[in-house]
Amino acid sequence: MIACLWLPLWLISVAPSALADGIAIRTAELSVNDEGFDLDADYRIELNQTLEDALNKGVVLYFELEFELTRSRWYWFDEKIATLRNQYKLSYNALTRQYRVGSAGNFQNFAALDEALRALSRISERRVLDKSALEPDTSYTAGLRMQLDISELPKPIQIDALASRAWSLDSGWYRWTASL
Repeated sequence: MIACLWLPLWLISVAPSALADGIAIRTAELSVNDEGFDLDADYRIELNQTLEDALNKGVVLYFELEFELTRSRWYWFDEKIATLRNQYKLSYNALTRQYRVGSAGNFQNFAALDEALRALSRISERRVLDKSALEPDTSYTAGLRMQLDISELPKPIQIDALASRAWSLDSGWYRWTASL
């Protein structure tokens, strides 16, 4: 009888951690400097147990960052001013017991997973557009998204990933108005 009373409390304590897994955009903004427009963004990335186990067993996780800048037109579809896709790679080396984050040939090693995820979740001064590409006093819509790219996983894992929600990490599109 006492064990039955503890079971609901245990389920309540487990449920919030299950909902916390995923990618969420905390902040995103475009900043202007002399040469152009830079993207600054901050994410919260939390891996579920399935992804963390796969990573620790040597499966490389690829994350894709997508950015787009559009200008709305009343007479036609929105005009795409700029698009950017960047791929980030998160891996674990069991020999050195280090996590590695890489993008475009640049790599950083970390002793703990939370440090690697913090580095992966911060985009700073990423050039997205030259200054001459935008018209002054015009409103633009910026969109940002980060997701786990399951197409880069090994083929046997891709089959499981398509059938399981455990492999689905996606921030969804975060959109804001950028008046530049």
